[in-house]
Amino acid sequence: MEINFDETPGKASLFQDDDVHNILRFIEIGANDRIEPGETLLFLDEIQAFPGVFAKLRYFYEKIPTLHVICAGSLLDFTLAEPEFSLPVGRIEFLHLGPMSFEEFLMASGHEKLRDYLCSFVLPQSIPAAIHDQLLGKLREYSIVGGLPGVIKAYLESNRNPQTLIQEQQGILQTYYLDFGKYKKRVNVASLQVVFRKLPPQIGKTIKYSALDPEQKSRHVKENLDLLEKARLIYRVFHSDANGLPLGSEVNERCFKLVFLDVGLLNTLLGIRETDLVLAKDIVLVHSGAVAEQLVGQALLYGGNPYAEPSLYYWNRPERGSTAELDYLIQSRGRILPVEVKAGNTGRLKSLQTFIQEKNAPIGIRFNSDPPSVYETRTAVAGKEPRRFTLLSLPLYLAEQLQRLLD
Repeated sequence: MEINFDETPGKASLFQDDDVHNILRFIEIGANDRIEPGETLLFLDEIQAFPGVFAKLRYFYEKIPTLHVICAGSLLDFTLAEPEFSLPVGRIEFLHLGPMSFEEFLMASGHEKLRDYLCSFVLPQSIPAAIHDQLLGKLREYSIVGGLPGVIKAYLESNRNPQTLIQEQQGILQTYYLDFGKYKKRVNVASLQVVFRKLPPQIGKTIKYSALDPEQKSRHVKENLDLLEKARLIYRVFHSDANGLPLGSEVNERCFKLVFLDVGLLNTLLGIRETDLVLAKDIVLVHSGAVAEQLVGQALLYGGNPYAEPSLYYWNRPERGSTAELDYLIQSRGRILPVEVKAGNTGRLKSLQTFIQEKNAPIGIRFNSDPPSVYETRTAVAGKEPRRFTLLSLPLYLAEQLQRLLD
């Protein structure tokens, strides 16, 4: 039983009664259908349009606990931050949902066998070259299409028409622009849009406020980034010193990189098309590695427990004349492990080796376009005694399987 408060705002009046049983009766009358607790799912979409409906959720929970209720809404965090908004504490549980993953894209596009193969792959098995190439091809396609369900649906139903794809993605981007306008009393819309347009080329780089909007003070640019993160268009990947767990305990909030909402939208904003990825041959090299870093970051960010706020960290150590920087940090079984996204052999993984040398990490992880491999090696850091470690090198399409393979 669905109520979309954006399409049918008048239905908010059904929730004005204080008796939740009366509310359900009114919904049944309006839909000419029955609601069966334990069988019916009540889906309240675009709930941010009527925050007062939130207050009724506690009574659904207390009076009819067997009724399943899901609420969703765009820019929901803006509503939650309103000073007059009151959340029924202990009566609502939150799920943080990201775009469809690469493996979900395989399922949606009729390649369940490929997805099953990824889920069952174990080391040190090898992947046949034909299957490896097929998976890289599908990953390139996913990089352009992205993981937004409406985009995937329209793309597949149009027999993979690139024009339909572009229209759908541009339509979603325009919707975000319009959504920002709804909050113009609290947001400088023009300034926000300037920052938004400058974001794509900065993906994968340590952010400097001046690069996003040189005409604005850093404080204003930071406020715009806060708003874009509340809108779930970006996530900030903060620097961590990585001296212990949890990684968030040693965060430097002035030093961060960005992960965009969706790799498909990112490539649209960058003007990258599938032919560009095919011609480049190695996706790790596209746009200075930003696309591959986005792919891995998106998989790591949304691959955790959906009840937990998504978070991701990286590490750097600036030194005079050189800078050591790792793309990401992850934790596995109480250890902090470094993750690099790049082409090249072991000897060129200078930042990864520096981290292993300093933090004594037992495993280093590299994502690239090569078949998977795992082997023992040593660090080669100038002036330091070599440390033994295991290098786990995985193709980009195995990013979602990282934790399982580490285990």
